[in-house]
Amino acid sequence: ASGDTFTDGKVKYALGSMHVPDPVMSLAIRPVSRESGTQFSKALNRFQREDPTFRVKFDPETAETIISGMGELHLEIYVERMRREYKVDAQVGKPRVNFRETIAGRADFDYLHKKQSGGQGQYGRVVGYIEPISAGEDGPEEDGSAPPKAEKFEFVNNLVGNNIPPGFIPSIEKGFREACNSGNLTGHPVEGVRVVITDGAAHAVDSNEMAFKLASLYAFRQAYPEAVPQVLEPVMRVEIRAPTEFQGDVIGSVNRRKGFISDSRQDLDEVAIEASVPLNNMFGYSTELRSMTQGKGEFTMEYANHAPVTQEVQNELANQFSSGGKGK
Repeated sequence: ASGDTFTDGKVKYALGSMHVPDPVMSLAIRPVSRESGTQFSKALNRFQREDPTFRVKFDPETAETIISGMGELHLEIYVERMRREYKVDAQVGKPRVNFRETIAGRADFDYLHKKQSGGQGQYGRVVGYIEPISAGEDGPEEDGSAPPKAEKFEFVNNLVGNNIPPGFIPSIEKGFREACNSGNLTGHPVEGVRVVITDGAAHAVDSNEMAFKLASLYAFRQAYPEAVPQVLEPVMRVEIRAPTEFQGDVIGSVNRRKGFISDSRQDLDEVAIEASVPLNNMFGYSTELRSMTQGKGEFTMEYANHAPVTQEVQNELANQFSSGGKGK
């Protein structure tokens, strides 16, 4: 899909582009039998073409196929469609929430990458700092609308002079971008980071693109722990509808899942409750809601934003990662 609008040439309309949010949940999936591998691949390819919020990737570390989408039900539907339409029984792993990492403070870096092993070596030094990008730093837009969301990554070149030849700047940016693919706390991608490079040094013979790329990679890892790293979790906007007699039980269930209730309104003999709840706490909620409302309650949820987790959850995820597995 190109995103272009095609007309007969007489109509001067253009359709706005569709916003596709990033997936918030992932599942490991594999076919039960090897014989169904071809149909398994066909199904995944078709589902990706049909739904831009459904993603598929292969994890080389675990040799698993990972499907990602907008929630537990979203992925369950595709697993069921695979079984019904392609006759492929699939085995799925435990749902994994797509956490993110960010920083809350500024940290300086001054890293020299130097390697000499006979022949041409590697030499590259980068100096600067990393800091958080705040959403709407410039305030509201001119028309009074809400400020834009923060960028995921920003690279600023504040070099004065030619301590680092201009030809190496793209390699430095590439090194920092690669470093943001995996944070030190949980191994999840880092976003909301501005990297500012202010100085550096190069060698007439030993400096090359790889040297500066590695210098940037290690400089980020050096500064990151000092920049107050935080783990972000996806928060869902949840709307629950249930008979009024169960209002107290429903509100209690949201509070137990560390949700924040933003609105509650009466609609005849039903109550509609709107809340923001961490996705990680929403597993199994459909069963609980049906149980407490005698099967009369229902809910919908959609992605709202990523928000910092509590210190307790962050420590738990960090411990899981350091003991050998990405935080789940």
